[in-house]
Amino acid sequence: MSLDRLVLWRHGETDYNATGRMQGHLDSALTETGWNQARFAVPVLAGFAPELVVASDLRRARDTATVFTSATGIGLRIDERLRETNLGKWQGLTGDEIEVEWPGLLDAWRADGTLAPPEGETRVEVAERALAVVEQVDVECSGTVLLCAHGGLISALTGRLLELPVDRWALLGGIGNCHWTVFTRRPQGDGRWRLSSYNAGTTR
Repeated sequence: MSLDRLVLWRHGETDYNATGRMQGHLDSALTETGWNQARFAVPVLAGFAPELVVASDLRRARDTATVFTSATGIGLRIDERLRETNLGKWQGLTGDEIEVEWPGLLDAWRADGTLAPPEGETRVEVAERALAVVEQVDVECSGTVLLCAHGGLISALTGRLLELPVDRWALLGGIGNCHWTVFTRRPQGDGRWRLSSYNAGTTR
């Protein structure tokens, strides 16, 4: 068995998103806007007809995924390998606060997937653990799977699935709250993933 399509869905807005703070592994909660974003996305994502939803164990992704699975009846699996990047000592801080304590390091980290925040992990490491999830569902399912995760993870996994050089990953833009990225495989192709849409979302 192998997948025909993979949909990567970022969670809705959180209290940390709304206040401009870095989340990482912190277990932040959806705002009311975030809950509504998830509800608005359900009809569009349902059109992909996923046979399985796999979500990060962090509450913001788990709750976003549950909005979808509750509305559609599709099964939900929780997998901690889909967690956002561990941002170490940066978690809970704003960009300005990070710049004061570690001048220039935030911009360097954003440009280099091999750099880690203090006591955190690199985006290369994030991509590898997320790739393991993709490889697992790829042998279990034959249609579409929806992964509900985090912006940093989705961007890193996109670079990895497209086999881009790591120094090109920073050319991928960010993922908006409750936006999604879609990968497909060509019929009778070589099995590699191709990017069908990136950072797509509803207009509401």
